[in-house]
Amino acid sequence: MSVTVRVPAKVNVQLAVGAARPDGFHDLANVFLAVGLYDEVTVTPADELRITCSGPDAAKVPLDTTNLAARAATALAERHGIKPEVHIHIDKDIPVAGGMAGGSADGAAALLACDTLWNTGTGQDELLAICAELGSDVPFSLVGGAALGVGRGERLTPIEVGGTFHWVFAVADGGLSTPAVYGEFDRLTAGTDVPAPAASPALLDALRAGDTAALAGALSNDLQPAALSLRPALADTLAAGTAAGALAALVSGSGPTTAFLAADGESARKVAESLLASGTCRNARTAVSPAPGATVR
Repeated sequence: MSVTVRVPAKVNVQLAVGAARPDGFHDLANVFLAVGLYDEVTVTPADELRITCSGPDAAKVPLDTTNLAARAATALAERHGIKPEVHIHIDKDIPVAGGMAGGSADGAAALLACDTLWNTGTGQDELLAICAELGSDVPFSLVGGAALGVGRGERLTPIEVGGTFHWVFAVADGGLSTPAVYGEFDRLTAGTDVPAPAASPALLDALRAGDTAALAGALSNDLQPAALSLRPALADTLAAGTAAGALAALVSGSGPTTAFLAADGESARKVAESLLASGTCRNARTAVSPAPGATVR
């Protein structure tokens, strides 16, 4: 017997970042939108905990206990007094270290898959609590759709979305370390008064209305200057996508993937083609949002 769970990537349509807290984290107002790029995680009974991975950039995925999928299986097993004797296979399609929560998605997927395989019947609230222990983005990967995350981003409030949004994601060469980007944010904002993060009413209204043009005018990412400071070439990618007709462009989360909002599916296809031709990215993928969260196949 095996269980497979499909789980989406995310884009942060708003990422408002507060000053560093004493614990080193930052308070956030993080508006998540799940997008239709997916990993699939399959769990099968085994003699011991083991992880394998296939797909683009699979070689960059850790196959030890630092992997969030392994940590999720271990955390669930400990709660129920069992051993995490399972083979976890990750079929990877979300960019690795790309600011689209691929690792977090795998953690959420493994958690749901193991709960299903072991028939442990863990309630949604407890699953979300485990997700929050694993990482700030993991709870949203479980629920999908659209949500406002506060605190570290782990405390979620669902957001209604009134339409479909079309995206292009430009995949960069190499990754960016999320802690390094936050460290650069701290360096760039040192000595300044960093405002408390708050969700943009205009952005929330645009999502609820399904208004692509209004959403394009409201996108924001407080980590973008830090990501561009560490990877200046991303500015060329953002410019290429905008020149190709994207309504808006921003760095996705901590980067280095860049996200482009398009008017419709045909526009998204043209933006992706132009980005590939520009030589400013390694790959360009189209996707729509919102997308469902972790789902047993």
